[in-house]
Amino acid sequence: MATSRLLALAYIALGVAVRAQSSTASASACASSIAPKNAAPSVASGWRAEVVANGLDGPRAIVFDSEGGLLVVEGKKGISRISFGKGEGGCARGEGDREVVLNHGLELSEDGKTLYASSSSAVYAWDYDASQGRNTSGPREIIGGFGSTAGHPSRTLLLSRTVPGLILVSRGSLENIDETTQNRSTGVSTIKAFNLTNLTDSSSYSFPDDGLILGWGLRNSVGVAEEPVTGAIYSVENSVDNFNRSGESIHQNNPGEELNFHGYLNGTQTDEQGGNYGYPTCFAAWNVDEIPDNEGVQVGTQVAIGEQNSSLNDTFCRDDRIPPRLTFQAHQAPLDIKFNPNGTAAWVTFHGSWNRDEPIGYKLSYIAFDGAGAPVANATSNSSTIDIFSNSDLSKCPDECVRPVGLAWDSEGRLFMSSDATGEIWVVTREDGSSAEDASPSSGLPPSVTESAPPETSSPGAATVGRVDVGLFAVVGAAVLAVVV
Repeated sequence: MATSRLLALAYIALGVAVRAQSSTASASACASSIAPKNAAPSVASGWRAEVVANGLDGPRAIVFDSEGGLLVVEGKKGISRISFGKGEGGCARGEGDREVVLNHGLELSEDGKTLYASSSSAVYAWDYDASQGRNTSGPREIIGGFGSTAGHPSRTLLLSRTVPGLILVSRGSLENIDETTQNRSTGVSTIKAFNLTNLTDSSSYSFPDDGLILGWGLRNSVGVAEEPVTGAIYSVENSVDNFNRSGESIHQNNPGEELNFHGYLNGTQTDEQGGNYGYPTCFAAWNVDEIPDNEGVQVGTQVAIGEQNSSLNDTFCRDDRIPPRLTFQAHQAPLDIKFNPNGTAAWVTFHGSWNRDEPIGYKLSYIAFDGAGAPVANATSNSSTIDIFSNSDLSKCPDECVRPVGLAWDSEGRLFMSSDATGEIWVVTREDGSSAEDASPSSGLPPSVTESAPPETSSPGAATVGRVDVGLFAVVGAAVLAVVV
């Protein structure tokens, strides 16, 4: 469909014939009669996970509207809306054709009346009516100028709740090692914040030229979150593939994926905010023993890629680049991060590896936080995550595995998770059906997480459902690209 025709669409709403599967369960759980596409996952003791919707096309970002409808970005289709019953248990399966328009980013304003979504070339806004389950206006471009759509096309969105009116946008690199990212003015491999209150209906921002830089030198920080107690901004970064150092390929277990701290949006100054996090020259160590010339290197230490020289070396990486707050096993591909309401846990989806002989990742984990804005684990920890959901046989990955992507809390404290590879939506609760929000350091951390204090940093201390309603929103201005993660 031509761009001019898409621009003429005020909205698209489809009446879709659907099939639903029903079941009964405890009031606080969403017990499902929908069988997983692949083998049942391995779930930690005291927890349970169930499929609540399937038949979706590459579901990515998810968010609940004010009426309890789950908006889902289907990577090659558009945005669909799934309705779940409240207080009765319940699951549903939706089917139907959708327009091919979108890739990843998705947000709703705090009052639920404005929908934000991204293509690889722009961020758009619509008026949204949750009671109708659809947009009530055409798209307004609010941020453009992203440049080339090559490489990592996702443009993750996050609306601040501590500083209303600010929207964060994360943009990844054009390729595995992207030399253009050494020029901060390109806006590539960068997270920025934009003030929506300054926009008019006819104005928009340029991503490279406008906005507040929270961090650059970030290869592909797909997951971005705001810690609810202090407002601290964190992201999870997908690090480089095919890592070489001193003439040796050490890519199986290096470099690590990263949890990065980016300061605050309320004016509080930190050393990290606006700084360079290393890419494309400096990366976080994970398996230290496999790294050549590793004197003084620990987990999370920034080390130089390739051959060291007078201008690019480990000393430069340690002194002039910002290290991660935590480091994870290489190639797990973290794609989303969501905090629980009291700031004691950050949940992370690990989409899974491709650049590794033995598969790794393909799971949902959480990181214990201290309730005052900082992770409990030391920055050098190699066991900072607690796995709750994982595939039982990683040898079948990626082709026959759940691949977690997006996360969203519903009003009952249930954690919903999308899997793009299987076209499913899962829900995670406690075994007794209670809220998943109460994950905390007392929930069974491995001893190595708490055996030493964190270093000094700038970071602060279901129902019976008879149908599914599917609405559709047109996003314009770019061809759809496969998401490269």
